[in-house]
Amino acid sequence: MHSTLIVARMEPGSSADVAKLFGDFDATEMPHRMGTRRRQLFSYRGLYFHLQDFDGDNGGELIEEARTDPRFVGISQDLKPFIEAYDPATWRSPADAMATRFYNWTASK
Repeated sequence: MHSTLIVARMEPGSSADVAKLFGDFDATEMPHRMGTRRRQLFSYRGLYFHLQDFDGDNGGELIEEARTDPRFVGISQDLKPFIEAYDPATWRSPADAMATRFYNWTASK
């Protein structure tokens, strides 16, 4: 499994709006098209964390392919009132907001 974690800033009190947008988006076939197996959204003191899990290591490639889909473009636009880049000066794409994993542990079965 491959995971990505996007870090951004979120308008206080907007978590219900953001959750609804993703709930509607995830009810379509878009998560399957992008290879998403699980999505979790977190907030902490004005920060937004978007954890996305993929079955394989090609999640980034599939998301790139889906970026031109009108539903992907639409949710990106719909999120703008609520989500802002952590560092707008350096943000060019979601890849610029992805955290870097520096440690991973998994329990043995």
